[in-house]
Formats: sequence, C-alpha cells, structure tokens
Amino acid sequence: MTDKTLCTLDDVVDLAPGLREIRQHLHQHPELSNEESATAALVADKLRALGYQVTTGVGGHGVVGTMKSGPGRRSIGIRADMDALPITEQTGVSYASQTPGKMHACGHDGHTSMLLGAAEQLARSKNFSGTVHLIFQPAEEIGFNSGAERMLAEKLFDRFPCDAVYGLHNHPGYPVGKMMFRSGPFMAACDTVNITIYGKGGHAARPHMAVDPILVAGSLVVALQSIVSRSIDPNETAVVTIGSLHAGHASNVIPETALLEMSVRSFDAGVRKILEERIRTLVENHAAGYGARAEIEYVPGYPVLVNHDRETAFACEVAKELLGEENVVENLPPISGSEDFAYFLQQKPGCFLRLGNGDSAALHNPAYNFNDESLTFGAAYWTRLVERYLED
Repeated sequence: MTDKTLCTLDDVVDLAPGLREIRQHLHQHPELSNEESATAALVADKLRALGYQVTTGVGGHGVVGTMKSGPGRRSIGIRADMDALPITEQTGVSYASQTPGKMHACGHDGHTSMLLGAAEQLARSKNFSGTVHLIFQPAEEIGFNSGAERMLAEKLFDRFPCDAVYGLHNHPGYPVGKMMFRSGPFMAACDTVNITIYGKGGHAARPHMAVDPILVAGSLVVALQSIVSRSIDPNETAVVTIGSLHAGHASNVIPETALLEMSVRSFDAGVRKILEERIRTLVENHAAGYGARAEIEYVPGYPVLVNHDRETAFACEVAKELLGEENVVENLPPISGSEDFAYFLQQKPGCFLRLGNGDSAALHNPAYNFNDESLTFGAAYWTRLVERYLED
C-alpha cells in the first residue's frame, strides 16, 4: 500500500453535509451520562446501514461497530464519546438544544459525528487489511464509574481485541485543522473531595456560644492552598480548587454545618497520594483547632492519562502526512482536565490527541459550540490512521 492510496481530505469532502446534519441533530437532542439511548440508537443504525457488525449495550449505552477487510490479523480501536452536560445553552444557534438544562458543551456531538464519517469512508473504500472496532462510549462526563470503566468491566478488549486504541478531543483556541500531541502523562488525574464541617449553631449576636462552621470553612479555603505551594515539588503539577461552599440560610443565624466541594488534580501517582494525605490531615486538624469536626468524603476519579510513546509517534506521523508538519504540534503542554480514556490506555497501548476547534468559547461553557469545519478533518484523520495501521 502506498501513500497515494491513503485517505486525503479531498476524499471526504462529499461527506461534509451529512456529517453536519448528524452533528447538529445530536446537538439539538443532547443526552446526559447514562441517558444516551437515542444517541446510541442513531449510531447503531448508521453503522448497520454501512455494513458494520454492531454490538449495543456495552457498558450501558455503549456501541461498538466492527468491520474486517482483507487477510490482515492486526486490529485497532477508535473511540468517540457521546454524552452531554447539565448546562443551559447560550449559543443562540438555530440548532440549539431543545432540552432545557442540557447541552453538548464539550463537543461530544462532534466527536461522534467525526467517527461516523470515518466509518462511512472506511466502509466504502475498505482500504485496510485487518479489523477495526469503532467504540462509541457513554458517560465520559460523569467523573467516576464512567462509561470507559463499565465497558472495560464488561470485557471490552476481550470481546473486541485491539492491538492499539486511539481517541481525540477538540481543543478551543487552536485553529481548525491543527492537531496536537504529547507522549507520556498528558491529562490529569481528578479526584473529588466533599468536606462537611460540623460546628454548633447559634444566634449571630452570641458567637461565643456557638462554633461557627463558616469561619472554619473560610479559613480552610485559604489553608488548603498551602498544600500545593508547600507540600508538592515545584517541578510537579497539582491543582486544588474549591468549587463550592454552602452554609447557612439567614444572616442572623450561625449554622450547624458548612459544606465544601473540591476538585484535586495531579499528573503523578505519588503526588496524587501526597495530596490526599495532606488534605485529610490538614482538614481534620484545622477543624479541630476551632472546636469543630470535619467529615471527609474522598472520591477517586479518573487516573492520569498516559500516552504511549510509539503509538503517539505513529499518530503524529499520520497527522503530518494528512495535514503537513506546519499543522501539527508534537509536544503540547499537559492539560489539567481529566479524561476516562485513561482507563483504556492502562490496558492497551495508544494515544489520545487534540484537534483544533478554532476561536470558540471554552469547553463546558454555555456559549461553546463544536466547529463543524472540523468534521472532515477528524473523519479523514481517523480513516487514514486506520489505513496506515492496518496496511497490507
């Protein structure tokens, strides 16, 4: 197989209108994690119509489309996520979400559509020798007990053997048609910490007769920031963010309790362990110092996403072939967001990469919208990656 036979951007230009229609339909009908029944049904129907062997209900609403071509024995998995977010859309587009309080604010509608585009191009060209498994995954956004975890618990790679697995995410701020890569630790582990401070309620005019949990919580917000600055090696990366603080209902009442909700992120297993140890110790002792008591719920989230060197170099090479070296970033800085594709990479070699989304709003923002100009770039890239990986 020579380079001349591999997929180019020109080969998928005719797919653009159909992919845009699919993407905008999905955008209008977003489904949250573990609710992706209609999205999964659409994906399954499209794959069946293209001649794929389709398996549904994998890890919830997960769908796997399998196609074999030629005598090749190698196999590859390509994954797209399908779920939306509990956010009220503020894009103003004509195809905005029709479901109040739900929207595709992370571009999973685009990821799904791009992979369906690759599915069509692979089916009509069959320019590969081996087996391709197209993995449409539910519940990436949920943070724990995710779609990736459940698909793996249901023996995903035993049922659909893959020699390597690949996935991507759109990336606001980089031009459409630009692809970004990084070997090794690429996206952060993310844990959620819920802290309840138990004090003693009382009258606002008699604070000496109460134990004010708001005072404890406020002081704790500041104290927790010392963990990263004083307990973590400056050469390492860690984030401790208190995203929510709830306490009280009236200005003249000292409440009984206060609740803090935190996101804790890191790129190293050792750092992740230190963060948990220091948070637990600091919170318990800090509360006790005020005469209060703290209860800590530490919820482990996704692990560090670690790209494999050989598979990342291969994916980067394919991008250069398709887009030109000037449109490929080989060493994108680590991203503090998290991604459950990390679980796939713990079991199989592979790479998670980024695709430019242009000058759009940030991910998880109510004004965000996936850039439809990216659809053919993603479809062509996935097609060419499969063709190169499964060459004769």
